[in-house]
Amino acid sequence: MSGHNVSHANNKTKRRFLPNLQSTAMLSDALGEMVRLRVTPKGIRTIEIKGGLDAFLLGTPNRKLQTEALRLKRRILRKKAKAA
Repeated sequence: MSGHNVSHANNKTKRRFLPNLQSTAMLSDALGEMVRLRVTPKGIRTIEIKGGLDAFLLGTPNRKLQTEALRLKRRILRKKAKAA
């Protein structure tokens, strides 16, 4: 999004509103390794509520996931299929 910084004198200068992305490492139970992701704090809370990274990715439709998350989901599915 974009908008204005407004000073006390009501001068307006352009600014951008950027998402609060955090680099975080999350444990994937299926892969048995830490996976580095850039996620918003809301996304981190959602992953925690859904029961972890694997449960979140497997329960989310592909159309709602970014490319990197889809790649990770495919890795998890392959690992689970190989174990079964």
